[in-house]
Amino acid sequence: MIKLQGNGLYLAALDREYCQKLWDDYEYDFINMTEPLYIGKSRSSADDWFEELKKQQGNVQIRLGIFLPDNSIIGDIALQEIDWKNRSCSIGLSISKIENRSKGYGSEALRVLLEYAFLNIGLERIYAETLEQNKPAIKSLEKCNFVFEGKERKAVYLAGKRWDRLRYSILIEEYKDPAK
Repeated sequence: MIKLQGNGLYLAALDREYCQKLWDDYEYDFINMTEPLYIGKSRSSADDWFEELKKQQGNVQIRLGIFLPDNSIIGDIALQEIDWKNRSCSIGLSISKIENRSKGYGSEALRVLLEYAFLNIGLERIYAETLEQNKPAIKSLEKCNFVFEGKERKAVYLAGKRWDRLRYSILIEEYKDPAK
């Protein structure tokens, strides 16, 4: 079982109970909106999510829970859509409760998973997408040296408005030498 240690948190495998806890705890932030929106989904959807996770784990994704030192789970982070041939993937993360957001947990989880992705499993390019008004996500990506690549103009319709989707990426050489 994988366990990756960070400063003030660790990343570890998710089981069904952890998936249900994340599902139950998730609070949607209507100011820093994300996509997709899962409000109103049933508890059985958490079981479906766990089953899907098991099928994809290690093949096209590596999804881990974000845990505090007291072993409480506060979120999840994933290398997704892994393209082993081209050594690239996307990355996504979620912190369940609003009270745990904007405290540096997301940036630290990103840092830990980037180290694993680049130095342990041989990935060379990782990208992330977020909506334009999600300032905490943008701040975390930039803090971890992701580079803004561009935007899909008015790509997402959410909460009665169209939003730009922003794309960021980091290459292994930028990870190893942030001055590049």
